[in-house]
Amino acid sequence: MQRTRFGDMACSIARTLDVVGEPWSPLILRDVYVGMNRFEQIQQDLGISRKVLAERLRWLTDSGVLERRAYSERPPRHEYVLTAKGRELCDLLMVMVRWGDRWASGEEGPPVLYRHHACGEIGHVELCCSACGGPMRATDVDVLPGPGARLRTPDAEPTG
Repeated sequence: MQRTRFGDMACSIARTLDVVGEPWSPLILRDVYVGMNRFEQIQQDLGISRKVLAERLRWLTDSGVLERRAYSERPPRHEYVLTAKGRELCDLLMVMVRWGDRWASGEEGPPVLYRHHACGEIGHVELCCSACGGPMRATDVDVLPGPGARLRTPDAEPTG
């Protein structure tokens, strides 16, 4: 099946989805983030087919989100680590966690808690403005064209 490419759209959401929009990718990133760095660990944790996992790891590596590092020469073995690009992508996963904990966790509550290094308290992600520090949610902003915006024609694909 041909995968739709969103990377050429003038939309940061589409470009991000081009990298991690396939459902296994965020789960693979989550596993690497929590320390499951080896193919076998990820495969066992997710129950994903070896073929699909190999394809996803190759894509995430080629996209610069993961780095493949050798940890054994005989036999040749590799592990996967987050790059700076990948670590920042985990911030996006934290926002997804916040939404999932609130709207999809059910009566039993969130499956994982997060302790903040700076204060030692259990908390959750809150979006804030990089300029003033105030809350920054979808209802708090206006969406304006940026320097990378492309003019749209009536037949053009929507951008976001």
